[in-house]
Amino acid sequence: MEKKYQRREFIRTSALTGLGLGLSATAFSANQSGNVAKGGRIGMIGLDTSHVVAFTNTINGGNEKGDPNFAGYKVVAAYPTKGSADMSASIDRLAGFTEKLDSMGVEIVNSIDELLEKTDVILLESVDGRRHLKEVLPVFKAGKRVFIDKPVSHNLAGAIAIFEASKKYNVPTFSCSTTRFTPATVELANGKEGVGKVLSATTFCPAGLAPGHLEMAFYGIHGIEALFTLMGNGCKEVTRISTSVADTVIGTWEDGRLGIFNATPKGGKGGFGGTVYGDQGIEEKVPILVGYDPMLVKVIEYFRTGQLPLQPESTLEVFAFMEAADESKSKGGKPVSMESVMQKAQKAAAKMI
Repeated sequence: MEKKYQRREFIRTSALTGLGLGLSATAFSANQSGNVAKGGRIGMIGLDTSHVVAFTNTINGGNEKGDPNFAGYKVVAAYPTKGSADMSASIDRLAGFTEKLDSMGVEIVNSIDELLEKTDVILLESVDGRRHLKEVLPVFKAGKRVFIDKPVSHNLAGAIAIFEASKKYNVPTFSCSTTRFTPATVELANGKEGVGKVLSATTFCPAGLAPGHLEMAFYGIHGIEALFTLMGNGCKEVTRISTSVADTVIGTWEDGRLGIFNATPKGGKGGFGGTVYGDQGIEEKVPILVGYDPMLVKVIEYFRTGQLPLQPESTLEVFAFMEAADESKSKGGKPVSMESVMQKAQKAAAKMI
């Protein structure tokens, strides 16, 4: 099942060239391993998210229990950074999570350079995507593999710049929401028996905002990433309907299929889920979020082998979708092409690196 999913993902990402998005220039070969990891000492950059505690518990706990998915890998050191003063989700939580990691036996260091000396691979966890390009560059230059937690950047141009830097320093990297590898969505993407080929899909989740970020990048990305897992790449146009209560983003795929993301309505109860419409049947109440373990297994596999479980162009299409959604909103709900936002972002990214 997993190999089938990877083959389908390759086919989907290859289709992007036909859109004229120019994403293929950032791609790494599926067999390219890049630099060679020398050990399993994991370092963390940024301690202003609950992910750092959850990830450390899973990885270190799995290693101690002899789980083959995590054997030999352990979070041993972390650099908190100074956080982002204009982002309460960062600055208000930094001290607490730093203290928690320290109590778990993780060494707290004073700089990225010091962290790189003590570790072999890196988890970039800063909750603020605006910080990621600056924080990941020394990791790339050191030749160390790095997973960049969502969002990879605050906007599409920043995401392009990061993947271009990754290519420049020959350190393949990937980034995603944990919803990318939820088993239920992967099974449906592969054509689950009784559902068949995905003809359309709808996902939903909360979509809280963050300063300086695309409106869906900070939290709506969870539902959008699940949507792209289900639908595959190939979205060509985005329309966003936005009112004082609700936000709906509709993507039109090259083959005429529609993928829809609904942000939890303002004042409504939060939740995560979706519905898939296949050529054999309908799957309701799809659990798009089931925890971090499926993604962390992929992260450790990447640390071991250097092979990417998700190509850069898949992440960039998610960001192009979110960028186009914001532009559609600014234009009163008019459709916006993925190609147009990609072309503008490429020009902006060239000035960043």
